[in-house]
Amino acid sequence: MSFTLLSSPLQGFTEFRFRNAVHKYFGGIDTFYAPYIRFNNKPVISSKYQRDLQLENNEVPDLIPQVMTNSADEFLIAVEYIRSLGYKELNWNLGCPYPMVTKKGMGSGLICDPEKIDHILERVHAETDVVVSMKMRMGYLEPTEILGTFPILEKYPIKNIAIHARIGKQLYKGGVDLESFQKCLDTSKHKLYYNGDITSVAGFRAMQKQFPKIDHWMIGRGLIADPFLPSMIKADTEVYPENRWEIFREFHDTIYQQYDDFLQGPTPIKMKMQGFWEYWALTFPNPQKAFKAIKKANNPRAYQQAVNDNLKTVS
Repeated sequence: MSFTLLSSPLQGFTEFRFRNAVHKYFGGIDTFYAPYIRFNNKPVISSKYQRDLQLENNEVPDLIPQVMTNSADEFLIAVEYIRSLGYKELNWNLGCPYPMVTKKGMGSGLICDPEKIDHILERVHAETDVVVSMKMRMGYLEPTEILGTFPILEKYPIKNIAIHARIGKQLYKGGVDLESFQKCLDTSKHKLYYNGDITSVAGFRAMQKQFPKIDHWMIGRGLIADPFLPSMIKADTEVYPENRWEIFREFHDTIYQQYDDFLQGPTPIKMKMQGFWEYWALTFPNPQKAFKAIKKANNPRAYQQAVNDNLKTVS
């Protein structure tokens, strides 16, 4: 059975520099989702989001913008902007689990309010011709919350719904709830995508076996930790390329150089790369030691030495 691999959006990580480098050095991802547009009570698209979505900044085969809002007016502003760039689809984020978002009734904190979801979708479909897709968790407090939204969602031509098989309150802790995801498959009439804890080829095979009807799989943190994963899933192999770490080094250096050129001063680039290394270190023989070396690096020269030392442990 053929299948499609999608890159799940993660704020602060899967911006255009990362997406382009993943596509260039590794491949395997068919469609990338951009991190969500958020308005912060101002009816304008910030320069950060504009930069991320500009066509000239993106070298990937397929990119879908995303918005996170609980306002129909904001949703329509996002539609107008992405349509001006030539995008035809806008993904709506009802999945973000972080309290600073959910307490405002956005992300997974909106799943318990089907009436508001209905109002927003009604206006968007009445006033625009944009294609709407969605990314959801199964709820914020309970995995049954999503089931209450399905009768509403079925009123609209939603292209697909990607479901992260956790509740928002979990954040990323604990395991995925595959039993509740199966209930979603049994209940929804929409096209569903699977998202959550795809971190290895063997794990993907097990998911495929458990959900044979799913043919779109979304990879989030697993892609950041191991960007080889999508191409290895596609090749159905657990064997890395012989020059694995040389490829990783080129990938790393590309991202580092681009962010170093953009960010002002040593502290922002240190924090940006430290965020990536929190995931990358997981693929090294001693993850704690690898990440500690990066955290201790107080200047660019020390950082590059820490990277060299980490790579020596695997070469």
